[in-house]
Amino acid sequence: MHLTNSLHRCLQQTPHKIATIFRGRQRRYDEFCDRVARLAGALKAAGMKENDRVGVLALNSDRYLEIVMAVWWGGGVLNPVNIRWSVPEIVYSLDDCDTSMLFIDDHFLHMAAGIAKTAQRTPVFIHASEGETPDGMLAYEQLIADTAPVDDVWRGYEDLAIIMYTGGTTGFRKGVMQSHRNIWSGCIQRMAETPPIKDGRSLHAAPLFHAAALSRAMNQFIAGETHVIMPAFNAVEVLTTIARERVDEVGLVPTMIQALVDHPEFAKHDLSSVKRLAYGASPIIASVLECIMSLLPGVEFYQSYGLTETMVVTANPPENHGPSGRESGLSLSVGRSLCATMLRIGDESGRDAPRGTVGEIVLRGPSVTRGYWNKPAETEQALRNGWLHTGDGAYMDDAGHVFIVDRIKDMIVSGGENVYSAEVENVIARHPAVSTCAVIGVPSAEWGETVHAVVVRKPNAVVSEEEIREHCRAFIARYKCPKSVEFRDQMPLSGAGKILKRELRAPYWEGKVKSVT
Repeated sequence: MHLTNSLHRCLQQTPHKIATIFRGRQRRYDEFCDRVARLAGALKAAGMKENDRVGVLALNSDRYLEIVMAVWWGGGVLNPVNIRWSVPEIVYSLDDCDTSMLFIDDHFLHMAAGIAKTAQRTPVFIHASEGETPDGMLAYEQLIADTAPVDDVWRGYEDLAIIMYTGGTTGFRKGVMQSHRNIWSGCIQRMAETPPIKDGRSLHAAPLFHAAALSRAMNQFIAGETHVIMPAFNAVEVLTTIARERVDEVGLVPTMIQALVDHPEFAKHDLSSVKRLAYGASPIIASVLECIMSLLPGVEFYQSYGLTETMVVTANPPENHGPSGRESGLSLSVGRSLCATMLRIGDESGRDAPRGTVGEIVLRGPSVTRGYWNKPAETEQALRNGWLHTGDGAYMDDAGHVFIVDRIKDMIVSGGENVYSAEVENVIARHPAVSTCAVIGVPSAEWGETVHAVVVRKPNAVVSEEEIREHCRAFIARYKCPKSVEFRDQMPLSGAGKILKRELRAPYWEGKVKSVT
């Protein structure tokens, strides 16, 4: 349960295998490990002590993965910064866990002055990019060139590995503490359910600061396979990179899949190398899943559900995405709990909810966080009697398949009836003019809340508010149908690609509280 152990194994067994590919730049495992050991030495020489927090504010790159491993190799704790945050939000996370060093790339250099000016402790800045290093910062490549490699300190098991800040969708930021054991266990649990592709090349297009993307990268290291890395998601670059690098496995979030299927150049690229598409981080709309499966026949589709506090919890395997799985509806579940994870659906009193009845997902297992950094009250609220209360609303069928319906706090209560956004969103998305949608509750003097739909039309498509409502009435009860529809050109997204319903709700609930609870 030492996360750097995978590098020692690769160095021993496959030193000449390609470790990373980034925009044409390839590095073998012996090169990668040497750079990690040198960078770890440079961090220690610059003042990093065991358990010190080290931040990363950068787009995806081969350097990002070197930084992750070097921090652990040298005994530090990683603080991967959300790349969509403003300077005050970034500074909050740095101050909260007393981050002493910050890697920063060219894309975020314009934020450095604001961070230095407002942080309680100005971090040591390390410039990790191709451009010229600004005055007052350490140069990444120079540090590696000038520093001798150091021995791995072999942190592992209960040693703290990472602090990942939540808050992209809820607005309340908490530093989730994950130990080496937590991350290692989550990776092994996932690999037991879905073994890695032998000699596989996995594409990292989702941001590596996010738990889902970083845990996939750790899986690839443990398997000793090749990482193909993109700075950020771009539909055309995903398609061209898959074709150029002969990528075997792709990890995406549903909004990214939507962007791919909508792109007019999809069919122009050779995607025959793809064997598996892994998706997760948020629920997928049925019509989007059907579309991508029809465009990629023969590809394995694999879904996982997890959260920052646990990395991966469930797996929905390829067999549930076949014809029988789609007919039975299992393709829309998030699968069943992984080995060594105990998952329950709890009712309001904490007892197990009957099968088929919506309740809260609660779980325990070796990948569950030890709690939130410097937030004992929030830790106590989330971790009760050894069980993590996730806040996700779901039900379970008789065979243990889990179906997520909403965040508990996002559930709409209209006239005393519960409305789950996922059900309504899946219906709206069936309309041929709809590209993507989100459903929220807005205040109503008569009903407490009413259902409000936010819709992004497909290019050149025309559809009216009444047509959306009429379409919904053909599939779901009238009380679930949107009372109002808003059309937008695009959705607000978190850095991980999730729709920010918090921002969609804000204009309607400003100065108000929910009158129905």
